[in-house]
Amino acid sequence: MKQKNITLLIVVSILAINSYAQQNDSNTPLHLLKPAYRNGYGVPTIDEVKATVDKVFHYIEPNTPARLVDGKPEVGAFRLTSYEWGVTYSALLAAYNSTGDAKYRDYVFSRMNFFVNHAEHYRQVTDPHALDDAGAVCAAMCKALVMNPKLNYRKQIDHYMDYILHHEYRLADGTFARKRPMYNSVWLDDMFMGISPIACYAMVDKSHANEYYTEAVNQILGFKKRMWVPEKKLFRHGWVESMQSHPAFHWGRANGWAILTLCEVLDVLPENYPGRAEVLSLLREHIEGLAALQGGDGFWHQLLDRNDSYLETSATAIYTYCIAHAINKGWIDAKVYGPAAVLGWHAVTSKINAEGQVEGVCVGTGMGFDPAFYYYRPVNVFAAHGYGPAIWAGAEIIQLLKSQHPRMNDSAVLFYDEEPQAKGAIFSVEK
Repeated sequence: MKQKNITLLIVVSILAINSYAQQNDSNTPLHLLKPAYRNGYGVPTIDEVKATVDKVFHYIEPNTPARLVDGKPEVGAFRLTSYEWGVTYSALLAAYNSTGDAKYRDYVFSRMNFFVNHAEHYRQVTDPHALDDAGAVCAAMCKALVMNPKLNYRKQIDHYMDYILHHEYRLADGTFARKRPMYNSVWLDDMFMGISPIACYAMVDKSHANEYYTEAVNQILGFKKRMWVPEKKLFRHGWVESMQSHPAFHWGRANGWAILTLCEVLDVLPENYPGRAEVLSLLREHIEGLAALQGGDGFWHQLLDRNDSYLETSATAIYTYCIAHAINKGWIDAKVYGPAAVLGWHAVTSKINAEGQVEGVCVGTGMGFDPAFYYYRPVNVFAAHGYGPAIWAGAEIIQLLKSQHPRMNDSAVLFYDEEPQAKGAIFSVEK
């Protein structure tokens, strides 16, 4: 039996060698050989993207219960009032807008209704101490209230905004700051946690919208002044006022929060509003810097400009969303950046396991000033930071597939200004 197996192996090897030898430039169209992509390639279908979003949704839905057990909220895998889940709420509202599937919207309303109606059980709701307590959830609540003005969220939104506008710590020029890890530290994360809710609040408190537009733009410029590294077209993660020079560690997810903020603000700023042009220019530069650093498998690194740091999923998902969103809004060219968005989506999809968990997500991360701090941050499927970005990316890719014209041509993903056949575009034989 052993001798028979060895003989069979030899025969198979000879056939494989002969087959390989027979393929040469004279007799085989070698450009049609299939590349061994590790994470997939090509233009996905809307149904495929939605199926992936559904897989994540069907994991988080039972793991975030909204009911009382013995008079207390049932504990799930993820916290209903955390900033990570504020991102998830915004993502699910976007998924509803993209697909019309009411289960996404209803999930958001049911969870928000629960913690608003049982606020006494949630310190973050009744007594926010930081932007992390208030900002992302507040932004999502503003979007939900705009979607359905009958929701009883205004009082809670106003409570969050009172903290953000009047009690959060700031530098002398008004830029959001913290007293840790050193006095007067600026965290790039706080762009999203602080600026996004201010911009979204303009949709709720319309009589004072111009004040919130101005505050949002001024905050962006305050962060840009300290955090933007123009030669890299990236943001540094942390800035400390007392430092003589400012180390630049370009942490992936923090740059994600920054570019997500720029998208959120541009979504609400009037076209002719002072400062909008500068915010839009910053977004375009940031996308240019990020696109240059995307890896061959579609991911971005934990430290963006250090290829020996690990590939990180949450940042990849945020960039995928933001690039696709900027295309859909007409802020950047689909022909230039559409393939990067689609490639990013394939990367994100590859990290969603059979249960719907999002793998490869860096856990919560403070501020550090050496590379090892970032290189060795753990990843975990219970790092809640990955779920909202993955859903948000899928929702925007669906919009991209609806509004743009991606096609495979000569084995490459290409985006066209209109249906290619209308312009007589020439396609290779391979489809």
